[in-house]
Amino acid sequence: MSGALIPRHASRPSRVFPIALPIGLAVTALGALWALTDVPPVADAVVPPAPAVAAQLPSIDVATVAATDPCSEPTVIDALAAGDDEGTIAAFGGGAAFREAVVAGSAPCISLTDPSRQWVVVNKERGLTPSDYEPAGLVEAPIQMTTASTLIDEDAATALGDMASALSAAGMGELGMNNSYRSYRLQVTNYTGQVAEVGQDAADRGSARPGFSEHQTGFAVDVVACSSGCGGIDAFASTSESDWVAAHAWEHGFIVRYPAGATGTTGYEPEPWHLRYVGPELAAAYHGGGFDTLEEFFGLPAAPDYAH
Repeated sequence: MSGALIPRHASRPSRVFPIALPIGLAVTALGALWALTDVPPVADAVVPPAPAVAAQLPSIDVATVAATDPCSEPTVIDALAAGDDEGTIAAFGGGAAFREAVVAGSAPCISLTDPSRQWVVVNKERGLTPSDYEPAGLVEAPIQMTTASTLIDEDAATALGDMASALSAAGMGELGMNNSYRSYRLQVTNYTGQVAEVGQDAADRGSARPGFSEHQTGFAVDVVACSSGCGGIDAFASTSESDWVAAHAWEHGFIVRYPAGATGTTGYEPEPWHLRYVGPELAAAYHGGGFDTLEEFFGLPAAPDYAH
């Protein structure tokens, strides 16, 4: 595995925030005051009245601090350390509250560049670090495959299987998977092949450069319609499977990452087959807020082009 990133399901060191210091000083000062009131007065000793001392102690509203700095909450700290993404978001108060904290800049413990987290944002301005990042916890996809790229993030795999079952139960066809995880090396092959076939400008509108692909995280999934034999990704649009996915993917923690009309923000032509797993909490907030892109959802700049 390249780089020194900690796997998403591994233990992370907890962040320490300075909230406890003023409270500790306050307790110490009060303790000293109580001790003075229990000791008989000494000649010529002047003991300040209690109100004067108390007035000098800082007043801290823990609820207010937690509201403006949710990263100080023990439940948030513990969930982050445990690699529990959904638990972390729930500790913030749910997907909408999590988004609001991130957009407001009051969640310094949340990094939108950590490729091991469900909330990572990868686009043409936000490449992976390291560029050859390899995720941990990949498993075999639980649905019909059409390529040899069968690996996917474990949580995304469970959600994908549930979504495929729900689609089938609704009588909307059968869902298959073209690919999910693609390594840096495989993306080099894909991208250079696209450039050779259609030129770099066209390739950049339909294929991510190596180190800039969501597929490298294991959270992106290209799905296909398989009701009458599995077709290719380009044949997914306008199928019953595509219509159902567009309406219901969010219920299973997925969003359509590159929708029609968003090329100016994402830099990619519409890809109704390209789903991105963000987890149930964030997907519900995304859908409920009527967002079209992760850039808009997290208040990030549009990324239609590469910097170089």
